[in-house]
Amino acid sequence: MVGNDLPSSSDVVQLYRSKGIKGMRIYSPVRSALDALRNSGIGLILDTGNGDVLGQLASSSSFAASWVQNNVKPYYPSVNIKYIAVGNEVDGGATQSILPAMRNLNAALAAQGLSGIKVSTTVQSGVITNSFPPSSGVFAQGYMVDIARYLATTGAPLLANVYPYFAYRGNPRDISLGYATFQPGRTVTDSGNGLTYTNLLDAMMDAVVAALEKAGAGGVRVVVSESGWPSAGGFAASVDNARSYNQGLIDHVGRGTPKRPGALETYIFAMFNENQKNGDPTERNFGLFYPNKQPVYPIRF
Repeated sequence: MVGNDLPSSSDVVQLYRSKGIKGMRIYSPVRSALDALRNSGIGLILDTGNGDVLGQLASSSSFAASWVQNNVKPYYPSVNIKYIAVGNEVDGGATQSILPAMRNLNAALAAQGLSGIKVSTTVQSGVITNSFPPSSGVFAQGYMVDIARYLATTGAPLLANVYPYFAYRGNPRDISLGYATFQPGRTVTDSGNGLTYTNLLDAMMDAVVAALEKAGAGGVRVVVSESGWPSAGGFAASVDNARSYNQGLIDHVGRGTPKRPGALETYIFAMFNENQKNGDPTERNFGLFYPNKQPVYPIRF
């Protein structure tokens, strides 16, 4: 949504439906988007947003109750809200707010009879250390162990933003482009679990699974809440690489990972190129579509 030339919310939902896309993520409760999603059948990850709202959700059960009353109750179930993400890639001292905010939101949902909606948080790959080989993955900090164990009690999945692009960009000497973009040829065998990996996404995902197991939360499912590849703006950012990665991702995730075979619920970042996104030029070029709704490259969903 970080652009001044993007289609209306209703046009976006129409585009999703015309392409058969069954899932969406929005990064705060935007009313126009929630209204447009009514009766669309599209499953939604609804983020709370970071910053002040995270601290208020953590410190005040009444704030959590009003957040649910304002942002969930008016829309559910005509909007298929599957998960509420308490913060996106939270870091620093704010990480201490995640678990109390999740507890308060779960209580608020239960009080409204909405406990079918699962509450989680979205993490990035840096929460894992010793990620190679995948079986040696472990959470870097204790707060993640507490979150993992809590998710095990609620039945909610851990939401993980997983980007082979950034891993490859950071270490092209040791990681091949083909391994990062689902091209056949390269395989890596994990000496710890004996499993063989043919692509980087599987290896990164199974490092998260290993960390969950070490935290005593091996039953927690993992959802890929973001993954993608930029088509322009920087190192290895090209239409060909983006298409190879995202088509490879779509074609692969139905099979799951070596450690966890079976469908892997996955969300691609992003639907559109965003001309007002801050940071590296690649950040403005992750879209599958241009703002005029034309595809950046051909892709099958």
